[in-house]
Amino acid sequence: MLGAASPFRRLSGVVRPAIPRGFVAGRFVRGVSTEVPAMPHCDFHPSSFQGPSLENDLEFRRQHQIPNMMTTAYYKKPVRVHQGHMQWLWDTEGNRYLDMFGGIVTVSVGHCHPKVVQAAKDQLDRLWHTTHIYIQPTLKEYTEKLLAKMPGDLKVCFLVNSGSEANDLAMFMSRVHTGAFDIVGFRNAFHGMSPYVMGLTALSTWRHRLPSAFGIHHTVNPDPYRGPWGGKACRDSSIQTTRKCTCQEGECQAEDKYVEQVEDLFRYSIAKGNLAAFFAESIQGVGGTVQYPKNFIKRVYELVKNHGGLFVSDEVQTGFGRTGDHFWGFRGHGITPDIVTMAKGIGNGFPLAAVVTTKEIAASVGKAAYFNTFGGNPVACAVGSAVLDVIKDENTQARCYGVGAHFLSELAKLREEFPENVGDVRGKGLMIGVEMVEDKESRTPLKPERMMALFEDIKDMGVLLGLGGLHKNVFRIKPPMCISKEDANFAVQVMRVALSRMK
Repeated sequence: MLGAASPFRRLSGVVRPAIPRGFVAGRFVRGVSTEVPAMPHCDFHPSSFQGPSLENDLEFRRQHQIPNMMTTAYYKKPVRVHQGHMQWLWDTEGNRYLDMFGGIVTVSVGHCHPKVVQAAKDQLDRLWHTTHIYIQPTLKEYTEKLLAKMPGDLKVCFLVNSGSEANDLAMFMSRVHTGAFDIVGFRNAFHGMSPYVMGLTALSTWRHRLPSAFGIHHTVNPDPYRGPWGGKACRDSSIQTTRKCTCQEGECQAEDKYVEQVEDLFRYSIAKGNLAAFFAESIQGVGGTVQYPKNFIKRVYELVKNHGGLFVSDEVQTGFGRTGDHFWGFRGHGITPDIVTMAKGIGNGFPLAAVVTTKEIAASVGKAAYFNTFGGNPVACAVGSAVLDVIKDENTQARCYGVGAHFLSELAKLREEFPENVGDVRGKGLMIGVEMVEDKESRTPLKPERMMALFEDIKDMGVLLGLGGLHKNVFRIKPPMCISKEDANFAVQVMRVALSRMK
C-alpha cells in the first residue's frame, strides 16, 4: 500500500507522482508545464512490504555493510526497492518507478521475467551445484547456445561470475598467449574493480592508491564531444554533436587525430613485440556512454594486429542486442576481436559472466591449471539460456533498435529546448547518454549540486536514471530492453519538467 508520506498518488489505477511542494499543477516555466505526467499503465500489483524502517536499514548499512556504496550519494532519500516486474520497480512504500538504468545495465529482459524465473526454479529443483569436475548437461546446452551467437573463430567459452572477473581473465589470457606484457586501453574507460583490472580502469574516481597499473598504458579517449577533437558527423549514431568542423563528406579529421595518438603511444611506450592486448568497450559505459569516431576502432584493430597484440572487446554493457543494430557492439565497428568479455545482461541480474576466445588462445591457458568454482554453475547456465531464449522469442534486439531510435530523437529535442544545459545526446539502441553542462560553449560539466538536484527531482517523479562520466554529469539511460515508446515518452517528459524548473 502507499505510505502516508509517499510522493506518489494513485489516480484511475495508475500511480502518479504528486506535484512536489512549491509547484502548482498547470504552471508554466520556460514555456513548459510543470504538471507531472501520468505514468504509463501497469497491470502488475506488487505485494505490500512488511519489515523494518528505511532508517533502520540505513543505520545498519552505515555500521555493518560496505562503506561508500553510493546509496546516500545517489539520493537524499534513497530508494529502497521491494519488488520488480519487467521495466518497473516498487519501493517499500508502494511507489512505482520506471527503471531506466536496469540495475546498472544488468537487467536485460526485465525484472523477474517469468520465463527466466521459471528456468531458475526448475533447475533449483534438479541440481544447484557440481563444479567443472563433473559433466552436467546444462553447461553444455548453454555454452553451445551462447557460442552460436559468436562470429568467426570465437568458439571457446570460459564461464565466470562478474565483469571484473571476465576482464581479469582476459588480461591474464592475453599475456599468457602472447608472451608479452603491455596492455593498452582508453582514458575514461571502466573495466572493473578487482586489483588486477583496476589498473586498466582509467577513471580516477574508481582508482585506489595501490600499485595496480604495472604494464598498462592509456591512450587519449576518442570522445567527439568532450575530447580535444570532434565534429558534426563523427559518431555512428542518429544524433551527432553540435561541434563544428571543416570535414568534407567521408572525412573525419578527429578520427585521424585520435588514431595518431594510438600510433604515438605504440611508437614511444611499447617495446617492440611486447604488446599483449588492446582493451576497448564498444561504447563506454561508466565513462558516460562515449561513442568513438565511426571507423576509429577498426583502424586501431589493424594497428594492434600489426604490432602482434590481441584485441579484447569488453561487451559487458553493449552485448546481447542492446545497441540494436547488432547482437554485439563490436560488430558495429566492423571487427571480430580475439577475446570478448561479457557479463551484466548475460544473466538478467543473476551472477554470470563469460570470456569467449579462439581455440588457440584458450589452449595457452591450459599450460597450467585453471579452475573456477562457481563458473558454469547449473542455475546460472539455466538462467543464461533462458535469457537468450527471451531475447530471441521477444525480438528484444529489434525493440532496442526501434524504441532506441525514437528515444534518442525525443531526447535530442531537450537539447534544442534547453541548449544552455543539455550539452550532448548520444548512443545507439538502448545504450544512451545525456551530458549536462553549465553552458553550451565551454561544455563545463554541470555543477554537482545542480546535477544532483535534477537527478533527485526526476526520481521523485518516478523515473530512475544512472549517472556516469568522470564528473558524474551524464545521465546514463540503459533500461531493461522490454520498454515501450510510451515509457520512453514518459521519461523524456519527466526530464523536460525537471529541466524547466532547474535552478
